[in-house]
Amino acid sequence: MMRGFRISPSMAVVAVLVILTLLGAWRYDGFIGTYNVQTVLRYNSMFALVALGMCFVIMTGGIDLSVGSVAAFSSVVAAHLSPYGLLPGLVGGLAAGLLAGLINALIITKLRILPFIATLATMLAASGTALLLANNQSVSVSYDTYFTNLGQGDLLSFMRPEWVDAEGAGILAGILGFILSFPTPAFIALAAYIGGAIIIKHTAFGRHVLAVGGGTEASRLMGLPVDRTIFLVYVISGGMAGMAGVILASQFGAGQPIEGIGWELFAIASVVVGGTLLTDGKGSIGGTLAGALLLGIIFTILNFENGMGWISLSAYWQSVVRGVFLFVVVVLQAKLSKQAKA
Repeated sequence: MMRGFRISPSMAVVAVLVILTLLGAWRYDGFIGTYNVQTVLRYNSMFALVALGMCFVIMTGGIDLSVGSVAAFSSVVAAHLSPYGLLPGLVGGLAAGLLAGLINALIITKLRILPFIATLATMLAASGTALLLANNQSVSVSYDTYFTNLGQGDLLSFMRPEWVDAEGAGILAGILGFILSFPTPAFIALAAYIGGAIIIKHTAFGRHVLAVGGGTEASRLMGLPVDRTIFLVYVISGGMAGMAGVILASQFGAGQPIEGIGWELFAIASVVVGGTLLTDGKGSIGGTLAGALLLGIIFTILNFENGMGWISLSAYWQSVVRGVFLFVVVVLQAKLSKQAKA
């Protein structure tokens, strides 16, 4: 009966995620404590949003190298608008990301430029624009408005009763306290992923995304709106990068014109690790979320190890580890894809 049973890539990622979390809880004090869990969720929500947009793009067989620079550009725009309130900062940063995504979409669908070249050009343009707007330095946000609550706040903290924090309140009180102190950025990312999963599984657009990834010319012959589908996925990717940039500015208290360097690598790694194929139009929104969390847990473990003094890896070496990890996953994915076709 077990002969036909196969573990999907998404299930495998979730299993590894659980194992590493249990390992971290066993090895490090405070690894699954409220503070560390909230920190991991709050910080990695930005990467998860960028990965979600990248997932839509890769499902169509494309690539978006501009997401990191677009997030940085959006963070600067949001920071400049933050003195006018939370809403102007949010809308302005999101609009900046959508504008970049729109430019990518027009270049790719109207000028027929390859996505790699088009998004590379947008990456450079967004990075330069961010540095110009920021005058080559961080742009502080306003703390006089509620803008920083978006990245630093807890959405349901106002509902947190005092007895939850009382000594000896019990496990259920601890669970309730954790839920009510769930970081706002994590709520935003979770809502985006739920929406993305619904779109892919239950809408015509979602079916078109997968069909285009399976074969552009075949999709055209079937009468599917190929150009419109490709256009929309790049706009979505830009929007997700814009939202990540807003959270970046709000969370760190400043627009960061150079912070997005390497984010595109993290996004691609999350998508690929989550089981989305670089070709064939197959993928998983939930798998991408699990992939982003897995990469976040891996580097959290590395940081804990640095703190214990067993190893000492700088941020540069962590980037090397991330690149090697992505290479191994891509190779394994290619082999599994060949076996599936055989």
